[in-house]
Amino acid sequence: MTPLGRVIFVDSVHQILFERLIKMNWECHDKTHLNANDISPLLDQYEGIVIRSKIKLTAEILSKCRNLKFIARAGSGLENIDLDFCSKNNIHVFSSPEGNRDAVAEHAMGMLLMLNNHLKRVDQQVREGVWIRAENRGFELKGKTIALMGYGVMANAFAQRLKGFDVTVLAYDKFKTNFSDEFVKEATLEEIYAKADILSIHTNYHTDNKYLVNHQFIQSFKKAFILINTARGFNVNTTDLVNGLKSKKIIGACLDVLEYESVSFETVPDIESSEALRYLGKAENVIFSPHIAGWTYESHFKLSNVLADKIEYWIAN
Repeated sequence: MTPLGRVIFVDSVHQILFERLIKMNWECHDKTHLNANDISPLLDQYEGIVIRSKIKLTAEILSKCRNLKFIARAGSGLENIDLDFCSKNNIHVFSSPEGNRDAVAEHAMGMLLMLNNHLKRVDQQVREGVWIRAENRGFELKGKTIALMGYGVMANAFAQRLKGFDVTVLAYDKFKTNFSDEFVKEATLEEIYAKADILSIHTNYHTDNKYLVNHQFIQSFKKAFILINTARGFNVNTTDLVNGLKSKKIIGACLDVLEYESVSFETVPDIESSEALRYLGKAENVIFSPHIAGWTYESHFKLSNVLADKIEYWIAN
């Protein structure tokens, strides 16, 4: 049987996608060992591309891929793909936010509980033989108002986890209306400014979202609040975040992403290279993780399996 086409794997993903594409009768080539510069000249030989974030698929690169039928991005962010070019040239773009939404939701929940209960600090104290109780009392979530900026699959999964904590969950999404459900109440920005005790960012990599969290935004909140960012680093102006922490307008921050990350998300500058980063690195009320909220053992499989499901459905229809 003649293959449906050739697929190049640019980034490493779970083997299930490779296996299922072969079963669908695609010819698959593993080029994950090559760097971006070596891969670019090869792309015009393929009908399908599987990526994460190693390479930016610009209009210039895509215009040379005369036979390209689809791009499969393991994950949710599509900022490395020129979507306008793909739409105009009938190139199907698949992503798999469903694959890691549970991981992101649980990670955000864990960071918030860790911050609220001083778990980073008290763990270190006990290891050092220090036993302080009254000064390390935490804060309960019950009765608090948690606001979500953006209400896609990640925010919905987080809202589901919050349901059992007896909190009020509000959500604002500039691109959606009438989305209230059993987990959230749709809200205006003004309502969020007035009521939020905790703010969790779930916006995508859209130019309008750059520095969404800036000085003016922070000062608009009536109450001091906790900030959670598991979306994209550039959503938060780090210098303004630091100033918010210093002024106590922001009680604490849970940061899985930083604006200083490389395009591939694989590296970040040394913490000493930035005054803002140095401050955050020393702050007890800041919890860091290295862009791994959506990167569990289970999500590693699901991200690829969801892509395979979508490609299979596309072929069948």
